[in-house]
Amino acid sequence: MAKTLISELVLRDGHQSLIATRMRTDDMLPICHKLDSIGFWSLEAWGGATFDSCVRFLKEDPWERLKKLRKALPNTRIQMLLRGQNLLGYRHYSDDVVRAFVQKSADNGIDVFRVFDAMNDLRNIKVSVEAVKKSGKHAEGCISYTTSPVHDIPQFVAQARELEAMGCDTICIKDMAGLLTPYSAFELVKAMRAAVGLPIHLHSHATSGLSAMTFLKAVEAGATILDTCNSSFGEGASHSSTESIVAALRGTPYDTELDLAAIQEVTAYFYEVRQKYWQYESAFTGVDTRVLVNQVPGGMISNLSSQLKESGALNRMNEVLAEIPRVREDLGYPPLVTPTSQIVGTQAVMNVLTGARYKSVTNEVKNYLLGHYGKAPGKVNEQVRKMAVGDAEVVTCRPADLLEPEMNKLAIQCETFAKSEEDVLTFAMFPEIAKTFLQERNANTLQPEPLLSKDAVTTSTERYAPNEFKVTLHGETYHINLTGSGHHGEAKRPFYVSIDGISEEVMVETLNEIEVTGGSGTGRKKPAASASGVGRPQPSHEGCVVTAMPGTIVDVKVEVGDEVEAGDGVLVIEAMKMENEIQAPISGVVIGVHVKKGDSVAPDETLVEIQGTE
Repeated sequence: MAKTLISELVLRDGHQSLIATRMRTDDMLPICHKLDSIGFWSLEAWGGATFDSCVRFLKEDPWERLKKLRKALPNTRIQMLLRGQNLLGYRHYSDDVVRAFVQKSADNGIDVFRVFDAMNDLRNIKVSVEAVKKSGKHAEGCISYTTSPVHDIPQFVAQARELEAMGCDTICIKDMAGLLTPYSAFELVKAMRAAVGLPIHLHSHATSGLSAMTFLKAVEAGATILDTCNSSFGEGASHSSTESIVAALRGTPYDTELDLAAIQEVTAYFYEVRQKYWQYESAFTGVDTRVLVNQVPGGMISNLSSQLKESGALNRMNEVLAEIPRVREDLGYPPLVTPTSQIVGTQAVMNVLTGARYKSVTNEVKNYLLGHYGKAPGKVNEQVRKMAVGDAEVVTCRPADLLEPEMNKLAIQCETFAKSEEDVLTFAMFPEIAKTFLQERNANTLQPEPLLSKDAVTTSTERYAPNEFKVTLHGETYHINLTGSGHHGEAKRPFYVSIDGISEEVMVETLNEIEVTGGSGTGRKKPAASASGVGRPQPSHEGCVVTAMPGTIVDVKVEVGDEVEAGDGVLVIEAMKMENEIQAPISGVVIGVHVKKGDSVAPDETLVEIQGTE
C-alpha cells in the first residue's frame, strides 16, 4: 500500500488559482475516466469559488456540475472545500441552512468535506462537521495556517486536538498562501502526530517557491496525504505539480505508487484546455516571495490585480501589498483565507485609493469588528473599531447562535423561480446573482461569458485594447506595457506604462474615437465620451458622491429630495465580492441620483449629487 496519498486539485484549486475559476464542466468531463483510473486519494472538484463562478460567469448550475462529475468519477472520492458556517458564501448562515447544504452536497456526490473557518474559531465549524458525520461522509477538519505574533505550534496543536474530539476523520493543515517553510512544516507535523491519532493532510500553495521542499519534510515528519495539482495548472499561485511530487517520492519509503505516465496523459489534455482560457491568465501567477510578508493567498493576488487595473491604479499594487499587513494587524491578525483575505484585501485597496486609512470602511470590516465572523485571533485596534462601528456592542458568543432558522424564509423568497431545494440553497449563497441565474435558466436564456479567440482579437472588428505592444519610432523599437490608467471619462487622461522596463506616466488627450461598425473594418468618427458609456457627469463639486473602485451597485439608499447628513450611507457597492457603503461627503439635499441597483460603475463618475446646506 502507498505510504503517501495524493489529492489532485486540477478540477478546483488549480484553475481557481491560475485562471480565475473559469474552467467549464464540458472541459472536465472528457478526461474524468483517466483521472478516475489513476488512484488518487481524492479529487477536489467543488466548493471554494467554483460555485460562485458557475452562477456568476459560466452560467452553469453548480449542482448539475457535481452530478455529472459524480457519474464520471465512480471510483474516486470527490472532495469539496466548505467554509464552515459561511458555507460557500461570505456571511454566516443559520444552522438549518448549514445542515441542509451539507446533506444536499452529500446526496449529489461529495465524499470528503474539508471544513475550515477563516478565523480558526472552531465554534464556526462544529455544526458542519456534525452534519457531515450524520450524512455518513468523511469530515476533514481544517486549520488555516498563518504566521503572526499570536500564532504558534502549541496553538495549532491544541486546535488539532479539538478537531479530533469533534469527530473529524482527518486533519488538514491549510497553508493557503505558501507560508510554510520546510523545517517549520516538519516541526508542526511532528507535534501534531504526537498529539492526535488522525492522518495529517497537507495543503500548501507554491506561491513562495517552497511547497515541494515543504512536502518532503512534512512526509518525513508523518504527513500521509498531500495536495498537489497536475502541472498543466500547477506551480506559482497554484500547487506543487503532481508529477514532480510523484517522481520525487518514487522508490522511497514514501512512494505514492501512482503511474507517472498516466498522469502525464492528463497533463497533455489539460495543457490544450488551458489555451482556451488565455484571457483569464494573470500576470501574478509565478513565484512571488512577497507572500512571505504580505501573506496574500494564491487566489487573491490575481483578483487584486484585476480590480486595480479596472480602477486605473495597477501601478499602486506595491502600495496595496504593503498596506495589507497593516490592515491585518489592525484586525487582530486573522489568517488570510476566504472570506478574511477579501475583507482585509478590499479594505487595503480602499485605504490606498481613497488616500486616507479607513476613510471608507466596507460593511464586511464593520461586521468583522462587531464579532459577526467570530473571535479575532489577536487584539483588535480599538481606534479602528471606534472609527468603523462607534460604540456598537461586540458579539462574544458563537455568531450563528444569534441567527434564526432561515430555510423556510429563503424558500418563500425564491418560490417563483426555485425548482428544488438545491435552487433554494443556491439562492441562499448569492441572492441577487442566483435570482437572475435561475430566472434565465428557467427561461432557457442562459448565456455564459464568451471565450475569446486569440485570432479573433487581431481580426475581429470589435473593440479590443491591447495592453502590451511594440512601437517603432525613428528607427528605434520600444517595448510598451500598459499597467493602468486614470480619470475614466475625461478626454485628457493619464496612462501608466512600462517602456523597456522603465515605469512612465503619459498623458493622452482624446480628440475623437473610431466607432467600429461592421465587417468592413471601417467606421465613423464620434466625439470623445465617458469611458463608462452611460453618460454620468464628472465630479465637479464637493457634493458629488463617487466610488474609489469599480463595482456593481447593490443598493441605492436615497432619492432626489432626501435630506442627508455627512457620513450617512447613500449607496452600497459590491467590489471584489465585498460590499462597501458609500457615504455622503457633505450634509445637504440630494439633487441627483445617477445610478440604479445592478449598474456597473467606475471611479471618477458622479453617482449621487448632494447640494450642501448653507
